[in-house]
Amino acid sequence: MSHHKEQTAITPTREEDYPEWFQQVIKAADMAENSPVRGCMVIKPWGYGIWESMQRQLDEKIKRTGHENAYFPLFIPLSYLEKEAKHVEGFAKECAVVTHHRLEERNGRLVPTGELEEPLIVRPTSETIIGESFSRWIESYRDLPLLINQWANVVRWEMRPRIFLRTTEFLWQEGHTAHASEEEAVEETYKMLEVYREFVEEILAIPVILGEKSPGERFPGAVSTFTLEAMMQDRKALQAGTSHYLGQNFAKGSGIKFSDKDGKTQYAYTTSWGMTTRMIGALIMAHSDDDGLRLPPRIAHKQIVIVPVVPKPEMQDRIFNTCDFIAETLKKCLFFGRPLSVFVDKRDKRGGEKNWEWIKKGVPLRIEVGPKDIESNSVMVTRRDRPHKEKAQIHLDQLPIEVIALLEAMQTNYYQIAKQYQEANIRRDLTTLEELKQFFTPKNMDKPEIHGGFVLAKWCGDEETEKMLDDLKVSIRCLPIKQSGTEGKCILTGKKATLDAVFAKSY
Repeated sequence: MSHHKEQTAITPTREEDYPEWFQQVIKAADMAENSPVRGCMVIKPWGYGIWESMQRQLDEKIKRTGHENAYFPLFIPLSYLEKEAKHVEGFAKECAVVTHHRLEERNGRLVPTGELEEPLIVRPTSETIIGESFSRWIESYRDLPLLINQWANVVRWEMRPRIFLRTTEFLWQEGHTAHASEEEAVEETYKMLEVYREFVEEILAIPVILGEKSPGERFPGAVSTFTLEAMMQDRKALQAGTSHYLGQNFAKGSGIKFSDKDGKTQYAYTTSWGMTTRMIGALIMAHSDDDGLRLPPRIAHKQIVIVPVVPKPEMQDRIFNTCDFIAETLKKCLFFGRPLSVFVDKRDKRGGEKNWEWIKKGVPLRIEVGPKDIESNSVMVTRRDRPHKEKAQIHLDQLPIEVIALLEAMQTNYYQIAKQYQEANIRRDLTTLEELKQFFTPKNMDKPEIHGGFVLAKWCGDEETEKMLDDLKVSIRCLPIKQSGTEGKCILTGKKATLDAVFAKSY
């Protein structure tokens, strides 16, 4: 057996340098690039196609649960942000502020003039401005529940930017709802958490742990925040969406009142929930390998690429026509409720070069069509989740049925690989602060596999104790919704504790 390392399309590999590997996958798949504005990104067509696929499928789920889309202003008057004290405090450090509305030329330079009477904040999130509208739209209990979602961009001034994970401007959806009772608002918060879980697990094929955020990690101004925590391949946690129960805090700040059935005036109970372009980062880090991106078929915006193999110019027309015919046939097939997305790559490039491009872009299935295939009335099919030299010969009559079966198998496979990885890297046997420190301090850097992951342990629930984790760069990711209910000792203090908590390093 030879011990030479297999050549990979991405260098460095995940083992060698995970953060750099992540950047290189984005570059190799041509998904996005840094923009001239620090901390912002240009999302290129391949990356944006994935976002559109996410947007379409998540939007369908949001509308199915009775929500409607609207659009609210990008700018929020400074005074609005002051209405909820904890909210301001939470976002103050990351606000972009507009102070002028005009430019004038002086000595050949443009200078801002025309100072605004009240500065405007570029929305970091829209609770306060949407609350203002809600206060006008809601008068009686008959106007409730009010269920609104918006797809927008938001800005949070980012000190340590990373494409798709933390950018100054990012895209998201934010849901905002108002309800007549606490019970109904809490139910909404859980309902949207479940919508997110379905989307992330069933479409993105990423397993998640659902739970409530500890006080130290809660959304500024919320009564409670619920989260989905996913494990990336470097065993760090990534928050994959949040759903917040806001109680009456924002309703009081914005004056969202209604007269109830007895004619009494009450404050509404509100919620908000959001998911962002960081999910593209999650997709990359949960599934990709050392040859590039790997897209689960349900989220891939191009599910099948047909690569014509043309040995001689005079064969080109016949081969291209066959490819088009196969593409048209496959486009009539339904996969996960939608017509298959099929692309014929007719670019004037060598076949091997094209193949590697599609491998790096993570397309689920590649179909090669050459003269021999036309003779035998079959094609060669390669799955992105298998070694790229492993091909299956499929007869054209069988192709539609086979392709759907292969895509379903791949979707399941990606989820199972990620699920097994998550399970293998959750430690349930650590009980003391010393063990926790050892676990999260990589003393054997030559053996990274023994370092890091999720720790499920008991916690006493004391907010002050969360600060003990700061030096380790570890946080409580969530208190799982499924609690064991058993009593043990708090991993941080040794006191009696019944709460189960997930501890991890995170993005």
